[in-house]
Amino acid sequence: MIAIIDLGIGNLSNVKKAVNGIITDRVKDIEKADKIILPGVGAFSAVMEKLNPLRSVIIDSINRGKPFLGICLGLQLMFESSEEGKGKGLGIFKGEAVKFKNVRVPHIGWNSIIKVKESKILKGVKRGEYFYFVHSYFVKPEDREIVAAETEHQGFRFVSVVEKNNVFGVQFHPEKSGEAGKRILENFKAL
Repeated sequence: MIAIIDLGIGNLSNVKKAVNGIITDRVKDIEKADKIILPGVGAFSAVMEKLNPLRSVIIDSINRGKPFLGICLGLQLMFESSEEGKGKGLGIFKGEAVKFKNVRVPHIGWNSIIKVKESKILKGVKRGEYFYFVHSYFVKPEDREIVAAETEHQGFRFVSVVEKNNVFGVQFHPEKSGEAGKRILENFKAL
């Protein structure tokens, strides 16, 4: 069973439909789940405030080896902090989310990814495949080894996919990205 964490924001039905998961904010459901997805829409500090009661069950699940996928803001929440607001992120990875500078924001629309290493989550995804993005912030990991793909926006290159062991994050919305996005979610389901 895949638990899709419900923070009371965003349209989770597309993610649910794609992975046949359950939408929940209950600790017991997350503990019983085989895999966890953290979709995110909204402002970092407001969403993190809603996520805090689930922090320990999420971290414990990851530490026990459960596959975990952060989507869009869900990826940013996996880091220590964000320029978008106060409050600590989950701290799964060292680094922060920062706002784009000197480029048009928000970055909305279809854009391609550039694979920088082999990745379980990107299996079968062709180089240059397009995905749907909606964001004004991007992650800056301290450890470049976790970077699986990057994307270029108006001449600026940013991290768009991270992966380490059982933890994955994508800056784009796979549930809104057609066949390429479906492949990402199928890869996650197959872990």
